[in-house]
Parts: sequence; C-alpha cells; structure tokens
Amino acid sequence: MKVLQINTVCGSGSVGRITVDIVHALGKAGDEGMVAFGRKQKPEGVKAYKFGTDLDMGIHVLHTFLKGEHGFASSGQTEKLVKKIEEYNPDIIHLHNIHGFYLDVEELFWYLKQAGKPVVWTLHDCWSFTGHCAHFDYIGCMKWKTGCGDCPQYRNVYPYALFKDNSARNYRRKKKAFTGVADLTIVTPSRWLAGYVRQSFLGEYPVQVIPNGIALGKFCPVEKGLRKKLGFEGKYILLGVAGMWEERKGYAWFEELADRLDDSFQIILIGLSKRKMKTLHPKIYGVMRTNSMEELAEYYSMADVYVNTTLEDTFPTTNLEALACGTPVITFATGGSVESVDISCGKIVPRGDTEALIHAIEEMRREPDKKEACLKKAAEYDKDERFQDYLKLYKSLLEKRK
Repeated sequence: MKVLQINTVCGSGSVGRITVDIVHALGKAGDEGMVAFGRKQKPEGVKAYKFGTDLDMGIHVLHTFLKGEHGFASSGQTEKLVKKIEEYNPDIIHLHNIHGFYLDVEELFWYLKQAGKPVVWTLHDCWSFTGHCAHFDYIGCMKWKTGCGDCPQYRNVYPYALFKDNSARNYRRKKKAFTGVADLTIVTPSRWLAGYVRQSFLGEYPVQVIPNGIALGKFCPVEKGLRKKLGFEGKYILLGVAGMWEERKGYAWFEELADRLDDSFQIILIGLSKRKMKTLHPKIYGVMRTNSMEELAEYYSMADVYVNTTLEDTFPTTNLEALACGTPVITFATGGSVESVDISCGKIVPRGDTEALIHAIEEMRREPDKKEACLKKAAEYDKDERFQDYLKLYKSLLEKRK
C-alpha cells in the first residue's frame, strides 16, 4: 500500500508532525508513505517532495490580500504536484491542510475527480466549507450554511483578504470544486467538527472521527526541579500554552486571573511573542514559543492545573499533552476542547465566564490529586493507536475496490 499525503508543511507544526508520524506508521506496517508539501523544509529520513517555492508563496499572499481569493493561485506549483502524484502512483491520496498559500484547490480537485483514486481528507479546521475563514466559532457566524458573503472578519483573520471581501464567490467555487469526488472520506479530530461538516456542502461524504494523538513517551510526568529553579515553590501554578497568543486563544482571561487571584497563585504562559513579552502582566511569568517536547513536558508536569481559555478550537492537543503529564485541565466549553476532558481529570466552564473559571480553579485546588486519572485519560490518545486508525481506514477503502 502506497499513501501520498498533501499538506502545507512536513514535520513542523501539529499537522506537519502528523503527516510524518503517519509515514512512520506505514513503514512499520510494511507499507509506504510520502508527504508532498509546499512550504519550509522536511526533517531528515522522511520520504517527501517539496513542490512550493518562496516566490510562489509571496505571489499567493498578494493574490489573497488584493483579490480576497485564497486557495485559487499557485497553478504552476499545483501542476508540479499533479505530475508528482502521477509519477508516484499512490493507492490512497490523503489531504490535510490544502490552504496556506501554496495550492490551487480547483486544479487539485479537478485532478482528483479524474484520477479516480480513494481520497482521505482530514480537516483540521473549517476553511474547507466557508467562503473565507478557518474558524468562525468566536464570532458565532453561521453564514457558511447558506453561502457566506458580507464577511464580518475577512480583513482581520487568516487568510487576511485585506482589500476585498470575496467570500460569497469563494464559497461557490469551493462548493463546486470540493463536491462530486467519487471516493472521498472526510476525517475530523473531534465530534464537534464532524457535526459541522455534516451540516455543510461536504455533508455528501462519509465522515469519520479520529482524534489527534500524542507521543506518550515524550509527554509524561517528569521532575527536574523546574519549580525550584524558577522560584515558584509553594505556589499553585496555572499554565497556559498556545502557538500564538492571539485574541481567540483567550489571553485576556489570564490577565484578569492575574488581577483577581492572590499571590499564592502563579500564572505561566508559554508561546509568547517578543512583543507580547514586553507588555506582559507583571504577575504572569512568560516563556517564548518552544518546539521542544521535553521542555514542554517539564512545564506541564510542574503545573498544578492546565487552563485552556480558548474561544475557538477544533481539538487542542495541548489538553492531551497536559493530561499525559498528569496535570488536570480546566477548559472553556469551546468547540472540541471539551471532548478530552471529563470530571475525572478536569473541569469544563462556560466559554468566557470569568467567575465560573475562578470558581473551577479554586475547586480544583481543594480536590484530591488527579494525576492517575489524567494519565488514564491520556492513554486514550496514544498517537501510535490513533495512526493505526488511519491505516485501518486506508485498508478498508482499498478492500471496497476489490
């Protein structure tokens, strides 16, 4: 079995790492995998093909900014990709993020309809069925159900169509391109996203939920004296982690917690930009972004509770990472964030409710140690088992063709 995966990047970021892990899972099973990607570089030892260029990405960015048409440029790069697919001749084509300034989605889907190969499409966000945005939950916009247009956030959220709202036309073009593939299966990491997909124009396809997995060998309880090193002995530590602390990640709630909680609490935020570090609340300890799983595991293990104030999320792996380090999770009731948390290992509070959040933190502080319950919950998300779910899906699609 040969599987070609297509994604923006290979080996970096959460989705890029997933593509590499699937290649490794295929190899262990005696099968073969390759990643085709458009940006950055691949890690050593992974079979991959880069078809994008920095120049093309820049042109695609301008196309998006000026015309509001994200995903409808990069024709030449997409032609290179199609030639590579034909040369590699995979049994399965597995799409991940097809947005990100590197593909012409109409050209790609025209080819997929002609090729007649089984296609798996893992959706990591909502971009595929909206006229513009990758996330709409924060502002509660449901225009994607009827066709988009007059987009309330085309300028200020990715992919940033700065000068023109083309969301209605984009929606029509996506619907025409993405529907009508003879053998396509959609995968989502959360039941929440699966529910929205079924309400969208992609509802014609079968949808399967395969949660994201994590490396339990990397994310596990560790004790290297970090609390003492930082001078936080005797403190009740609240940890927050984000790839980028933008508004929808709920940074403002940590500032409010810093104002209202007494000095027996210590807030630590990881993933801050240099600019954010300069304006950080004096009662918050900040750490810049790190790609080191070992360093993250130390912080998760040191924390008394992981607090996720996200206002918009599909299925945050940070919740899983915290649980795997034995740390309970308090999360806003946002998107798929609630699906990895139950009363045994954490608390769910209404989105944006500061009083409920503070109450949950104070309750958690009084409750017995939840380490074992957290580890038991995290075991459900062992990445090796989750990637076996993909291999089972691939094989079932090929079996149907015999």
